[in-house]
Amino acid sequence: MPAHRPSRHSGQVVALPGQTRSRPSPTGLERFNAAPADTAERALLACCGSHRWARRLAAHRPYPDLAALLAAADEAAYDLSPADLSEALAREPLPHIPADAHSVAHTALSAAHAAYEARFGHVFVICLDDMSPEEALDQVLAAIRSRLANDPEEERCLTAEELRALTRGRLSRMARAGAPL
Repeated sequence: MPAHRPSRHSGQVVALPGQTRSRPSPTGLERFNAAPADTAERALLACCGSHRWARRLAAHRPYPDLAALLAAADEAAYDLSPADLSEALAREPLPHIPADAHSVAHTALSAAHAAYEARFGHVFVICLDDMSPEEALDQVLAAIRSRLANDPEEERCLTAEELRALTRGRLSRMARAGAPL
């Protein structure tokens, strides 16, 4: 009998009694792909408020990676009808402004938002993902003032692009998150 006999588990890692192998926790994208359709749609609605957009993306799961999800999201966003865009904008919150901004700035921002909504009939959206919090207020005020000069069709196109950029950022954060959907 040889002193060393190859294990019948050769090439396999076998846990010793009392040891467990922990699997890394699933990524946000893996949980999204595996979630029931209604759960996936709710998660998508937090990224973009169009029900048709959310149903379309949920129906085409699973996505092999974030790039595939973002490509599908872009394609669905480009296909939003005016009604779908209006629905998404109605669910969109105002851009976040730091709480420590001066009250004069909040007043100016409130007035600018009111003027924008009166002119275009929907909330102002802007993607601030690449903006530092210190620059956000000035950027929002400057963008609202600039975009108030746009004609309605031009602004609708710009708004759709800003919403698409916001959605991409939200989807990216969802796909990378370790938290439940």
